[in-house]
Amino acid sequence: MMVLILLVGIFQSWNIALSIFNLCLISAVMTMGANIQWGYAGLINFGIMGYTALGGLAAVIISVDPVQEAWRAGGFDILMCLWLIIVVVLVIRFILKNFEKSKLRTYSIAALIIAAIIIIRVTAEPGIEKIEAVNPATTGFLGGFGLPIIFSWIVGALFAGGLAFIVGKVALGLRADYLAIATLLISEIVIAIIKHEDWLTRGVKNVIGLKRPAPYEVDLQTTDWFINLVEKFKSSKLDLITDLSERQAALNQFVIEGSSIFVKICYSGLFLVVVIVLLILTQKALYSPWGRMMRAIRDNEEAANAMGKNVVKQHLLIFILGSAIVGIAGAMLVTQDGLFTPGSYRPMRYTFLIWVMVIVGGSGNNFGAILGGFVVWFLWIEAAPISMFLINFFTAGIPETNAIKAHLIESVPYFRFLLMGLGLLFIMRYRPKGILPEKIEIK
Repeated sequence: MMVLILLVGIFQSWNIALSIFNLCLISAVMTMGANIQWGYAGLINFGIMGYTALGGLAAVIISVDPVQEAWRAGGFDILMCLWLIIVVVLVIRFILKNFEKSKLRTYSIAALIIAAIIIIRVTAEPGIEKIEAVNPATTGFLGGFGLPIIFSWIVGALFAGGLAFIVGKVALGLRADYLAIATLLISEIVIAIIKHEDWLTRGVKNVIGLKRPAPYEVDLQTTDWFINLVEKFKSSKLDLITDLSERQAALNQFVIEGSSIFVKICYSGLFLVVVIVLLILTQKALYSPWGRMMRAIRDNEEAANAMGKNVVKQHLLIFILGSAIVGIAGAMLVTQDGLFTPGSYRPMRYTFLIWVMVIVGGSGNNFGAILGGFVVWFLWIEAAPISMFLINFFTAGIPETNAIKAHLIESVPYFRFLLMGLGLLFIMRYRPKGILPEKIEIK
């Protein structure tokens, strides 16, 4: 995979190669999260999209400066609603702990939740309208804490893990197919909330210009040390230019290109550290007594339960851990892009493509999950250039006006779906356990 990425840098551009590499690293984090749930415990989670979006939301809440005018306009109403939610949760917890299960308890909790929703809506509505009316073209929301965005990677894990705890409590008792449907629908609810609650996320108006942990290209282009560095690296090409004005113009162009490459290398270093740390931790967990217990539960729940293992508790724990890792990946993605676009979170990209990566790489094997993230994402990005090259190669003697050739060229953007389908079929036929299948310990 590294050779292929280097070839992209040589024959296309290093900017494209590094962009692919960074997104492969983020995809690898997502696949490790999904692999923990499916490969370790056999849990089907089709809600990866929702946990990714929560990671992105964490990046907004952590890094964006607070909008003081919006807080003055409606912040008090929002805080009152937050306290009301906390009180309702504590009351429900008290009822569940101190009263035996009965229809009266169930109806009381349902009535309490309905009443709380009505009160929260009535209380929050005036404040929300005031917040969204504050300069909606640029703000129209409360903003965040104004902290370095890298802290959002931890907060994204907490957000995703918190949602996973709630979902797990509700849905982990379902069978595999029903669990998949439930997690997918819950993730759609999360996306719908993020898209429509403008006071929190600006909704479909998006949040742009997020703070970055890497330097800005414009700043690098005016920094002496960076200009001297680029001049040193490109000295062989610059020495061939004798005209001073042309040499300066060429140097300026090299500096512009180099600044973008340097920023992407900075992101690569950060993302690579996360992948390596998570790989070490997941490998240690996989071959620890806990990891062997999880695989025993996955292979035979009844036998593990008979041996005194709390299957429900372990399933909930693994569900939370996997979702938290996906939340980290969601925050990393928004950190690299510098913008948060709730409308872009769709099941095809952020759920099913991740599952294809896990299946192709090899479920139950952390290295396989990472390899699957690299292989599938590389093909997803390079499918169009590869398809165009093959079309031009096999139709070299056919005129451009030929209907079949023209149709093939017009259909190039859709070849990625064809390649994904064919690749998945070949893997399932010839390597049903993935490129790097799970290693079975024999003692």
